[in-house]
Amino acid sequence: MAHEVDVYLISGFLGSGKTTFLNRLVKVVPDDLRFLILMNEFGEMGLDGTLVEGEDLDMIEISKGSIFCACVKTDFIKALHEIAHTVRPDIMLIETTGVANPSDLGRDLKLPIFSDAFRLRDKFCLVDAANFLDTYESFLAIEKQLAASDVFIINKLDLVDSETVERIKEIVRGLNPEPRFYEAVYADVSFEGLFREGELRDLADDDGSPGTDGGEDEGAGPDGAAPATMTERELEAYIDDLLTDETAQVTPPDRLLSWVVEWTDGSQEELRAWLDALPEPVVRGKGIVKLEDGLWLFGLVNGKWTIEPYTGPSPREEVVNRLVFISHPEHIAEIARALPR
Repeated sequence: MAHEVDVYLISGFLGSGKTTFLNRLVKVVPDDLRFLILMNEFGEMGLDGTLVEGEDLDMIEISKGSIFCACVKTDFIKALHEIAHTVRPDIMLIETTGVANPSDLGRDLKLPIFSDAFRLRDKFCLVDAANFLDTYESFLAIEKQLAASDVFIINKLDLVDSETVERIKEIVRGLNPEPRFYEAVYADVSFEGLFREGELRDLADDDGSPGTDGGEDEGAGPDGAAPATMTERELEAYIDDLLTDETAQVTPPDRLLSWVVEWTDGSQEELRAWLDALPEPVVRGKGIVKLEDGLWLFGLVNGKWTIEPYTGPSPREEVVNRLVFISHPEHIAEIARALPR
């Protein structure tokens, strides 16, 4: 029997708590199971990989766009090919960018070139309870993520009332007929036994293959057939054909851009003043900033920013003092205007 990789998807809109949730999942993977993290970031610089806690983690980072869109689909398929035929972990945790449309994941994992190596298990979606009702109708990606998931973590429960939680569940049920809900603060949900006994529902059919998620024939590529192993040139040609498939969803659902700001030397007071001057509609921002009193973690969701002492793993030098912003094009241009000179 061929080696099977159990795949778990973590999605959720910008700022919902995906990386925090991923850190919790990592801690409950049994020591004797080899696992791999495939992390996808929308911006040109990958920061979230730095924030994942743990020693000697196997990780693949794909930045500069969603792995489900044409912009980096080639990188994604190449990575899956390498994972299926060479890396061969027991478990793969995929954390998508917050603007992803993961509807085609089931289809992608069943491409013939992967030789049935992947078994899609639970698809988690983090829901930012504090901002969901304000953002749901503004971003199509949220609707796509809700429809493509099966386990919903309603996060930041401490910031909302029970009526808000019920309204969120009502919206999810309108898009997903059998949702399973967990409620959490700081994505703190217990999944003891998940990777060993599989306490959450197994999504596989009786024959061991994932259920359908993106087309009537998930086992076929654009031409319906392909050899399992390929040369680099053959793989490139296969992916080119895949990207011309009209049934695949290879364009981003929302018109958002990413931009990186280089923070120069400055005090905490100057940083706070600059953050106060940012345009209110900015959707997401994050980064690690070095100030005179140490490293600070910056986060912004829907125009509301925070900074707090950074306590995570030692960051790579190239990510320090580089702040990543994601927003509509008209707002990105305004971000640099208030930078200290």
